[in-house]
Amino acid sequence: MIGFLVGIIEEKCEDCVLLDVNGVGYELGISKNTYLSLPTEGETIKLFTYMSVREDGVALFGFSSKDEKELFLKLTSVSGIGPKVAVGILSGLPLSELVIAIIKQDMRALSSIKGLGKKTAERLCLELKDKLSPVGEMSETQTFEYDEDALTLATETLISLGINKNEAYLLAKSHAGPNVSAEEIISKSLRGYRS
Repeated sequence: MIGFLVGIIEEKCEDCVLLDVNGVGYELGISKNTYLSLPTEGETIKLFTYMSVREDGVALFGFSSKDEKELFLKLTSVSGIGPKVAVGILSGLPLSELVIAIIKQDMRALSSIKGLGKKTAERLCLELKDKLSPVGEMSETQTFEYDEDALTLATETLISLGINKNEAYLLAKSHAGPNVSAEEIISKSLRGYRS
């Protein structure tokens, strides 16, 4: 089992990264969260890994943190959730918010994740809500301190500007706050998106 890889980023895209480890190119499936944390191509990075061996082939998945890998393993322990679906779920929300959404059984947040149906989301909450604890620096109170109407309006506006649903939500959520208007969220999100 390969626990982690340290190598140079040859290529990267939203769902995979090609890592040069001493002249061997490893292609790893990654989540949107890991993608957003990657440095530029040509830089060295350490990624925690999981190797999936199935009848239809072998796949390697990479994670920017141990927390993300541990959550991935918990997701794949739920019946009906394989490695690719788990990576898709990890791509749907920032890590700390995903954990809180599962603990609180927040179907609205979970249903915003592309490819996650209502029944699977319910099963996810049922099986994992007592096995998870909040991740990272954000506490539960900090995570939910934002104006929900402003977030919804900003997300819808970003989608209308051609940004895909998941990315629009992630961008808007990362700039939302208790006294932040929809206009401010949109402005900050577009600056981050274009840079």
